[in-house]
Amino acid sequence: MELNQASYQIIADLLSARTGQQLTESRRWRIGTALASLFRERGISNIDQLVCMLATPGQSALAEEVVEALLNNETYFFRDRPTFEQLPDHIFPLLAERRAAQKRLQIWCAGCSTGQEAHSLAMQFADEPNRWQGWSIDILGTDISASAVSAARAGHYSQFEVQRGLTITQMLEHFDETSSGWQMRSATRSIVRFEQHNVLEAPPAIGAFDLVLCRNVLLYFPNETRTRAFERLQQAMKPDGILMLGAGETVVGHTDRFASMPSRISLYCNVPADQKVAANG
Repeated sequence: MELNQASYQIIADLLSARTGQQLTESRRWRIGTALASLFRERGISNIDQLVCMLATPGQSALAEEVVEALLNNETYFFRDRPTFEQLPDHIFPLLAERRAAQKRLQIWCAGCSTGQEAHSLAMQFADEPNRWQGWSIDILGTDISASAVSAARAGHYSQFEVQRGLTITQMLEHFDETSSGWQMRSATRSIVRFEQHNVLEAPPAIGAFDLVLCRNVLLYFPNETRTRAFERLQQAMKPDGILMLGAGETVVGHTDRFASMPSRISLYCNVPADQKVAANG
């Protein structure tokens, strides 16, 4: 699909204004592919026609559909499994020790897409019932995409989706097979809830979370927006909270609000402002 520079810029500016994400030249190719289904449904012939329609008053619904289509909802269960395996082996025991008195953990999966990441966490907790007996575990998954949040709440996945990241044992222990796919059992997903939210906005629960996962979200932000996202993530965390990023993401060169955890992959500890002052002093 041919795309002139002016139309590309209008679409890129729309995505940036609504989500903070940058549609770089290297991702320009995605526009035609991502919008193909919308074009068929709306009877739109090309990008230029779409841009003209977007300029017409009263097209907020169309603009929302365009943004939804451009969002990258790529995800799968236990993505980057070695990273996920650190949680029950090292991070959950650490948090259990820190919160032994309260017996409560609050976890935020920011940019959770269709829910596989949050549900992967739920399976890890469900696999250790003795350790977490008597505990209150609350996992909040958020995403800017309304359609992704709706799919996450349903907890229903296709054969292809459950095969991406899950073992046969995990499928049989945590899902029921249906005529159209696999339904996560309510016993497993009872500790998970989902909301629509933009990570650049005020956090859903300021200062509440023990563990925050924000994986493969910051990749699409320009530097200044990424810095603001780190600020929002820190606002959501307890002073001794832990942050997990995606395999291709880092805090280095972007923020001093977090520090790498020794011998851990993609895991960072919160650095409160008073500790930064002390470290710099």
